[in-house]
Amino acid sequence: MSLLPSSSRFRPGDVVSDHRMVTISGGTVQIPDDQRVHLQFRRFAGCPVCDLHLRSVARRHSELVAAGIREVVVFHSTAEELSAHASDLPFDVIADPDKRLYVEFGVESGTRALLDPRAWLPILRGIYRSFMAVVRKRQPIPTVNPHGGRFGLPAEFLIATDGRVLACKYGVYVYDQWSVDDVLALAGRESAALRSEEPLREPMH
Repeated sequence: MSLLPSSSRFRPGDVVSDHRMVTISGGTVQIPDDQRVHLQFRRFAGCPVCDLHLRSVARRHSELVAAGIREVVVFHSTAEELSAHASDLPFDVIADPDKRLYVEFGVESGTRALLDPRAWLPILRGIYRSFMAVVRKRQPIPTVNPHGGRFGLPAEFLIATDGRVLACKYGVYVYDQWSVDDVLALAGRESAALRSEEPLREPMH
């Protein structure tokens, strides 16, 4: 198992070095942890598309907990900005306004995040959901000029307790990510993959 150099992309079988991060609520996250970690990289605080996805994860968070998976989500916003938009999420949220973790994990940005036709329907759904939440005063209006820009691409990693990357996904557009079912399926196949010494393969859609 190789230790990945900084600013490169991870692959299954690579090892994540020790990280200790502070959440927006003041708690700490240790990676690797004593349970598997599903580490997500999203965009900015109040991002309508990110919020659309993360609310679906929040609704099924108990299933992830039951499967021994710790959910950790990173944004390239400040903790203050995130507190206004994500403090009610039931999992760990990390502020990385300088994008240090994004660079380390090889998470990219690009106009294709929004220009890919597959992104358009989720964008419309996300905007509608955010608009209704603002109207109902459930969340503030997202900033026009978000910290870190608008063109971030998602990425996510399933990390074992010894730091090995069991599976990873680098999204090619803004709503290109695993569903909760995907994460649970990957975690469920972990023991079989370990026995065969083969990395977990990304779910096919």
